Amino acid sequence: MKKALITGITGQDGSYLTEFLLNKGYEVHGIIRRASTFNTDRIDHIYRDPHDQEARLFLHYGDLTDGTGLRRILEKVQPDEVYNLAAQSHVKVSFEQPEYTADVVATGTLRLLEALRDYIKVSGREVRFYQAGSSEMFGASPPPQNEKTPFYPRSPYAVSKVAAYWYAVNYREAYGMFICNGILFNHESPRRGETFVTRKITRAATRIKLGLQDKLYLGNLDAKRDWGYAGDYVEAMWLMLQQNEPDDYVIATGESHSVREFLEEAFGLLGLDWRQYVEIDPRYFRPTEVEFLLGDSTKARQKLGWKPKVTFKDLVKMMVEHDLLLAHQEKTLKDAGYAVALRGVASANA
Repeated sequence: MKKALITGITGQDGSYLTEFLLNKGYEVHGIIRRASTFNTDRIDHIYRDPHDQEARLFLHYGDLTDGTGLRRILEKVQPDEVYNLAAQSHVKVSFEQPEYTADVVATGTLRLLEALRDYIKVSGREVRFYQAGSSEMFGASPPPQNEKTPFYPRSPYAVSKVAAYWYAVNYREAYGMFICNGILFNHESPRRGETFVTRKITRAATRIKLGLQDKLYLGNLDAKRDWGYAGDYVEAMWLMLQQNEPDDYVIATGESHSVREFLEEAFGLLGLDWRQYVEIDPRYFRPTEVEFLLGDSTKARQKLGWKPKVTFKDLVKMMVEHDLLLAHQEKTLKDAGYAVALRGVASANA
């Protein structure tokens, strides 16, 4: 049975990748950070008590800022594949926490690569490594963007991802390690974090529909992104590590839509005119904006046999339907007289 180690297992991509690998017959190990509140919501439905003889998902405390801990986890798990998905991945937040973002995203990747290099040298095992890149690395480079497009990062997050990309390339070339960079364009799902613009829109639209919210505040509505479905994209991660030779791949749908178009689609599904509810708040503008991302995934389609299955319209519909269910649950509780607390907060006075 193959073993996979996933950093960032509790995130959107980590949860979908875990499901995918378990269905492939893998034993999956994930690194989680210690928190005073539960942070495993996205994988709770597939987690089983480790005492269960049938359990194939195991969690380990660790952090990309702790190289010694990473080395210890590698020794314990003895993985065949490592997927580095962990990051401080919010672009706007990276402007407010640039040092932390660089420490986790850039130097954290270096720590993991160095720990893995040492583990391979000592154990003599071949371990394949996937590094999660981002279309934000292209930044201001004109579309369409592919593997040959120059990087022009426009945020501390993107700069850190560029550094991680080149660390991965360097370790592949210097030490002969099997390392693949996946340059994934925006990928969304009902599991997307609620501070990311797509999920922010679908959560707000459904709550507005049920009278639970009045307004939605956003920033740049003209920014264009190549949006795909996260469930499709994790398959591409796995396919990269099944090839005979390591390489780097752009993963994208080849279609780009503006935030405004996403708004129109989401609110339209609910019979609402978004213009009546959306207001622009300057605080949500980035100091340096990325205006237009459009991926060319020809290489991945030809060499990996990968292609996206979920269309833009189907993706928005999936997210709206999921969040409408959440909004109905919230309204039912409120109508019954229950106070609906925000996640992780017991009361307003806590």
